[in-house]
Amino acid sequence: MMKRNLFLLVFALVMATILAACSSDKAEAPKEEDKADAAETETTTETEAETEEEEAWKPSKPIEFIAPAGAGGGWDTTARTVAKVMEEQKIVEQRMAVVNKPGGGGAIGWAYINEKDTDDHLLFPTSPPIMFVPLNGQSDLGHKDFTPLAALTGDYAAFIVKADSPFENMNDLVDAMKADPSSVVVVGDSAPGSMDHMQFIKAVHAAGVDAKGVKYVSSQDGAGMTMLLGGQVQVYSTGMGEAIEQVRAGNVRVLGITAAERLTGDVVKDFPTLVEQGIDDTFVVWRGIMGPGNMSAEAAEFYENALKEMSESDAWKAELERYGWESNWMGSEEFSTFLDEQYDIMDQLMKEIGLRN
Repeated sequence: MMKRNLFLLVFALVMATILAACSSDKAEAPKEEDKADAAETETTTETEAETEEEEAWKPSKPIEFIAPAGAGGGWDTTARTVAKVMEEQKIVEQRMAVVNKPGGGGAIGWAYINEKDTDDHLLFPTSPPIMFVPLNGQSDLGHKDFTPLAALTGDYAAFIVKADSPFENMNDLVDAMKADPSSVVVVGDSAPGSMDHMQFIKAVHAAGVDAKGVKYVSSQDGAGMTMLLGGQVQVYSTGMGEAIEQVRAGNVRVLGITAAERLTGDVVKDFPTLVEQGIDDTFVVWRGIMGPGNMSAEAAEFYENALKEMSESDAWKAELERYGWESNWMGSEEFSTFLDEQYDIMDQLMKEIGLRN
């Protein structure tokens, strides 16, 4: 009898253990509806991620890249160089078509861009004339009417003469202009009161020349170099990058540049500064990229990121070396603040020289 009772007790314990294990397995196993909910949640998350990726803005047609000046100048060179690197490096999938719209020191091009105020497929290079031109009353449009995307380069002004010019250095030129400011005709590719004019006026004013007597010719079709080589003018005020190829060819001589000290690199290392010639003057020709005033935030973000990627590429660095440009990267927000500060500085400069009340 004891054996029977002992057997029943052991049997009961075994069954209880088995039942407990089965109960535990049931509790841990997910229900079919729970499996369905989990699968639906995972699918929804993946769909949302794919939708966000699909909705990220990118150009859907060719980008119109407006150079508000003639071929060969700083804006034209900047636009074509940016377009070349962006396309070759596959940073943008669409073609970037550079279109020249010269006139008014940039005002004609800006007016065209302003008419396409919401166009997300429109860009243009910018530099100090975006401030000089409205400050001297030649345009109602200024830097606040457009969308700053990024600053890219820092260049310097260069004052150049033909290789056979009697002016061997900047002081030779200054001495001649002190005796008679109107005896020398200076050409630039920007309008009177704009960058090529102002960078030269600022330099000779610092050297003691009566700036109001300087004869300046505006060649807004980009023919300044042609006029110099043809003997129609004696001095060409331009960007340093625009002088390099003609210096290599032995056609021109650089009298001075507006950098604080000599630069390194092929060709540019031989360009004397104004400072080393006893003229206390420097000037940075910054250049960047803008879009229309009401460009969408999504498009502005795309272009800023694309320009950042371009600026870090070896291909872009090679172009900097080629033109003697210095990297001067600023993102949209920093560039916007910089522009406001530069406007105030240039406003004061023009007042000092007597070109603005």
